[in-house]
Amino acid sequence: MGKKLYVGNLSFSATNESLQALFSANGKVESATIITDRFSGRSKGFGFVEMSTDQEAANAVSKLNGTDFEGRPLTVSEARPQAPRESKFSGGRGGPGRR
Repeated sequence: MGKKLYVGNLSFSATNESLQALFSANGKVESATIITDRFSGRSKGFGFVEMSTDQEAANAVSKLNGTDFEGRPLTVSEARPQAPRESKFSGGRGGPGRR
């Protein structure tokens, strides 16, 4: 199991600090970040938590997945690598590419 965890179904009122506090009961939290919309700054409802060891990450998944946090049941799992994105200028979609 990796040390970086995906946390989904977050309340829009959740903060990085409240997320870190929740996970710190299961070990040392290296970082806790809620993903926000780049234009509005509003939460997208998910985030990532990095634990200091694989064992702490496994404990956090088993203890927190499905538990209620700020009125919503959390989805907690090992984070998967982000899929590569196609450049908007590559010409793959939406018309001719730029030269």
